[in-house]
Amino acid sequence: MTSIPAKLLALATLLVGACASPAPRERPVAAPGQARTAPAQAAQADQRDMFVIAANPLAAQAGMAVLKRGGSAVDAAIAVQAMLSLVEPQSSGIGGGAFMTYFDAATGTAQVYDGRETAPAGASADMFLDDGGRPLPFGTAVTSGRATGVPGAVRMLKLTHDAYGKLPWHSLFGDAERTARDGFIVSPRLGRFLAGSFPQLGTPDARAYFGKGDGTLIGAGDRLKNPAYADFLSRLAAQGPDALYTGETARRIVARTTTGPLPGAMTLADLADYRPVRRDALCRNWRVYRVCVPPPPSSGVALLQLLLMLERTDIAARGPDDPQAWFLFAQASRLMYADRDPYVGDVPNVPVQGMLAPAYIAARARLIGTQAGDPPAAGNPAGATARARDTTYEPVGTSHFIVGDGAGNVVSMTTTVESIFGSGRMVDGFFLNNQMTDFAFVPRDAQGRAAVNAVAPGKRPRSSMTPLVMIDAQGRFAGALGSAGGNAILAYVGKSLIGAVDWNLPMQDALALPNLVARGSAFQGEVTKFSPELKAGLAARGITLAPGQGEDSGLHGVIIRNGRVDGGYDPRREGRVLTAPAPRP
Repeated sequence: MTSIPAKLLALATLLVGACASPAPRERPVAAPGQARTAPAQAAQADQRDMFVIAANPLAAQAGMAVLKRGGSAVDAAIAVQAMLSLVEPQSSGIGGGAFMTYFDAATGTAQVYDGRETAPAGASADMFLDDGGRPLPFGTAVTSGRATGVPGAVRMLKLTHDAYGKLPWHSLFGDAERTARDGFIVSPRLGRFLAGSFPQLGTPDARAYFGKGDGTLIGAGDRLKNPAYADFLSRLAAQGPDALYTGETARRIVARTTTGPLPGAMTLADLADYRPVRRDALCRNWRVYRVCVPPPPSSGVALLQLLLMLERTDIAARGPDDPQAWFLFAQASRLMYADRDPYVGDVPNVPVQGMLAPAYIAARARLIGTQAGDPPAAGNPAGATARARDTTYEPVGTSHFIVGDGAGNVVSMTTTVESIFGSGRMVDGFFLNNQMTDFAFVPRDAQGRAAVNAVAPGKRPRSSMTPLVMIDAQGRFAGALGSAGGNAILAYVGKSLIGAVDWNLPMQDALALPNLVARGSAFQGEVTKFSPELKAGLAARGITLAPGQGEDSGLHGVIIRNGRVDGGYDPRREGRVLTAPAPRP
């Protein structure tokens, strides 16, 4: 791999433009080491253009087809999710949950729609402990019936469609249904996961779906059909969310999750009673933008904390070739996670305002220091109460996509089945989530203090998903960003914002910057993408990088400057940026 390029441009106060090249307007991956002097003119698109950025070309195309029919951003998001459930089943799907941050062009404001899964009414705090009170091995828990929470994505999408949809609900699933019936070619990335050793691939459902009949699984280049999913989408189009939350599919979900080993407690009432939540976005000023993220149980407050701490350093005057810049990012990340882990969850007393108070931010930023020492302790923001040490294990997974429609409305949505292929259990052609394993397995510490992310009936697991929207001083859309990656999402998104805004990199290059995740005593990253000089500079400051885990990032982003759109997708995945002219009155 080539090293990170030298710092290029001085700071800018507004963002850059380019989403895709003209006709067919599909943005290619930037080659590693490519000169980053400015966005290429061929990659620019008008701010008024419609755009879709997603992790799979078929999903991006499905969303764009809806926009071209006059659909809204939410209409297109429904089509994107339906397709992702088919072609990227290792990451998200109909059987999972999501957070959406929606920018309303008419009001210049952002709203959050929480489609996070919930714990069944019969869930208990110690459900992931064995008979001796020890945490179950993750590989055991993840494929169990207890792993699945009540899915939320579908009802959340219907809630947003009721508010912002333009095309009929039944018209939004055609591309995904046809593709499921006709089949699609397994992509290299899906093929790579199918060749992995994930416990989910050992389940009977996964073996039946992906099996060739000779004991082996399909791979990249093979055609995969899913008639069961096509039939379900036909019913979902006709019946709405009731096709999942009541009736035959609901009965199959209950049957599948209450089957051993370790049967769960989900009931038909749990499914019928699920409700998404419309929440006020959590927003703060950063640089020249208003950055809006989901509030708890999302970890958006932690991402804001990271940005605000770094705003009090000189990171913007540095650049991606400067080891001090990466040191500042790593140390601020450690402080962020030290606060996020014990305080953020689906509880009523998360000290959000205290964590973001200017005096508290300033005090935390002063702890960055000049050398990376022992892991930082949690701070004591106003409103905080004593909590047990967090024991949540949040593996990689998830997908993020962004849609902008012809009226200027934008969806920034992060969606997941939690771990790779969820629980490995399937119903009607889609995987069920394993979101319950996003709770802390150990509900209380030796002193009896409760873990903020302990299991409780009806509770939503804490999430690192932080789909964000940026708004400029005039109330106009200025950008959107999000990622996959478990608890590393916060670091992935933070790195990319620093690259795009502080270092003035084109979005594609900002997303391609090496990932560095500093949490506690661990400094993980894409070691081979850092130059020897950078690694030596970090080592001199007490940071030795080790290879990261799992799925890596799944970043998608877009920002605006001077009426132009600059969109990018994570080169670690198979994404696309598509644009098309918006219909003119």
